[in-house]
This record gives sequence, C-alpha cells and structure tokens, in this order.
Amino acid sequence: MTYKSGIACASVLASAMFAAPVVWAQDNTSRDSSGVYISGSYGGYKSHGGEFDDDNDLYGLGLGYQFNEFFALEAEYIDFGNFGDDDVDGKLKGTSLGLRARLPLTDTFGIYAKAGAFASSFDVDAFNESETYDEVNPFVGAGVDFRVTHQLTAFAEYNRYNVDIDEDDFNGQISNDGPDFDTGRVGVRFQF
Repeated sequence: MTYKSGIACASVLASAMFAAPVVWAQDNTSRDSSGVYISGSYGGYKSHGGEFDDDNDLYGLGLGYQFNEFFALEAEYIDFGNFGDDDVDGKLKGTSLGLRARLPLTDTFGIYAKAGAFASSFDVDAFNESETYDEVNPFVGAGVDFRVTHQLTAFAEYNRYNVDIDEDDFNGQISNDGPDFDTGRVGVRFQF
C-alpha cells in the first residue's frame, strides 16, 4: 500500500467512525417511544450519618415501561453492599418504584428527573447486637440520557436515598436515626 492510499483509507475509516453516530441518531428518530425496557447500572455512593459514613460500589437492575418520550414508570433492584465503621456495620438492598419525567433536548439526548418510593431491607450489626429494618422511604434523582442505537440508551444519574433505624435498639450507642445515600451511576436501557 502506498503512502497516499494509506492516508485515503485512514481518512475513509475515520470519517465512517465519526459519521456512524450521526446516522444512528437520524435512524433513532423514527423509533416508537413507548414500550417495555430493562436496565442495568453500576456506580458508587457516599453514605452520610454518624457511624454509617462510608463510600462503596452499588449496582442496579431495572424493569420499566416508557409511556411516551416524556414519562416512564420504573421498578429497580439496588444493592448497596456493606458499609460502616469498626463498631457499626450496615448492609442495604432494596427495590424502588418511581416515575421518570424526561425533557428531550434533541432527538437523541435528554435530561430527566425521577421520584418514587424505596422499599429497603437494612441489616445493622452494632455493639454486639443485630437488627433488620424493613422500611419504605421516598427517593429523588436526576439524570441525562443518550440514545445510542434504535433500542439502546445510555444514561448517567444521581439519586438520593435515606433509610431509618431506631436508635433505642442499640442502647443509645448509635448517634443518628439512619444514613442518607448520595449515589452516582451509569448504565444502559434496552427497549423492546
């Protein structure tokens, strides 16, 4: 291959790589915006609240229904794993049910807010005692999404969760009534 033909091939390949997202975006505008979708996400969180101050990874799996380009109803399982300090150890997992309201900025890019209820199971081991708290608390969030292909959408979002505990269960040795969680994560949605 000559020098000039090598540059021509590289130029064609580079143009194709940069043009592909534009072609996908134009094709995506014809997609029906309603239907069932599944999602998967991974991220991290920071827990706030006395002995529960910590940060760790989390993952989520979801199932939702997109009513139109503006609204969706979403159920999700979220596992926060273990967190806490030397004397207090917490393990949190739960399911959420929320409404997502989206504002499309372009045919493929949008911002959204979400709010709903988080039903959690919170296991606490502290000062040689163990308790499990099953609670339902509100959550709020916001995010951005980008339609990658006809059925696949990538997203990044922030959510705020909180859980409650009874301080009296640990003889007053825990200094708060439960942690708050600030989460950041990225994921994908696949719409059928």
